[in-house]
Amino acid sequence: MTTNKPHRVTSIDVAEKAGVSQSTVSRALSGSETITEATRRRVEQAAAELGYHVNMRAAGLRKGETGSIAIVVIGRDGQGPAAINPFYYSLLGSTCAAAAERGYEALVSFQAQEDELFGHYVARRQADGVVVIGTATNGPAWDYFRTVADESSSIAFWGSPFDDAVWVRSDNMAGGCLAVERLVKGGAKDIVFVGDPNSSQKQFRERFEGYQAGMKAAGLEARPAFVSIGSDRVSQGRNAIIRLTESGTDFDGLFFACDAMALGALEELALRDLSVPSDVGVVGFDGLGSGEFSNPPLTTVEPDFAEAGRLLVETALAGDAEQGVRRVPVKLVERSSVA
Repeated sequence: MTTNKPHRVTSIDVAEKAGVSQSTVSRALSGSETITEATRRRVEQAAAELGYHVNMRAAGLRKGETGSIAIVVIGRDGQGPAAINPFYYSLLGSTCAAAAERGYEALVSFQAQEDELFGHYVARRQADGVVVIGTATNGPAWDYFRTVADESSSIAFWGSPFDDAVWVRSDNMAGGCLAVERLVKGGAKDIVFVGDPNSSQKQFRERFEGYQAGMKAAGLEARPAFVSIGSDRVSQGRNAIIRLTESGTDFDGLFFACDAMALGALEELALRDLSVPSDVGVVGFDGLGSGEFSNPPLTTVEPDFAEAGRLLVETALAGDAEQGVRRVPVKLVERSSVA
């Protein structure tokens, strides 16, 4: 018994229909500049009518490319993906979107345990570049990826605790200035920065420097950074309010190094009957979507996520080409936590 299998359209069929050679079809559909526009249109029309699609992945492999980019999200050892800061999920989404815009597939991996770390995607021809994002608190993971960066130039970092590799970051200092400027505009004078500028989070140091610059520009005295302890950022924000109020410290403005701390602080301020923004203005940093639903909604400094994703992908794929330091612009998202 014989079965009639559907005919698989090939480039030979397209060549016959367009009246050109098979090599012309290949060059026309790959974007070669040696093909005239008229011929290209004729080939594309023939391909469309026949339902012929180029296998871009196979074409890429023939040229030594995979058509994929690996995105590694670093979490805390012992915690699953659900515990990862929502900021990194926003950044992951924008990076995947940026990869897709360039025709790349994204291979996403969540990594935390030291004995399961892997970053040699380019060496094994599984990806053309690697983007690494995530918490800076996982020292062993970052030490590992630092060695990966020593062996490959096709890698870009966001959140790294070191500066001796190619990284992309928010314009943190400009964001700190924006936060202080907004608090001052709302009438605040005793403004406290909450966050540890000496932690593994390099961006916290830069945001504190922005706070200092903003206070100087406003003719106000900058205070030392207020460092709060806690098992996570939310509890650190709560504990900051507990310690500030119980110590009798005067404050009418709070700039938190990240939104998660600010959200915890808003909860504790409400418990202590301190009105936001009447008694104290609050500004965070990161642009977490959950801030829109806090009480009151949190004013925050937000990086351009789309630009962040684009720069991470561009940097990872640049390889040996000039990369340089990349800064992502930020903006103030106005909500109700500042007068």
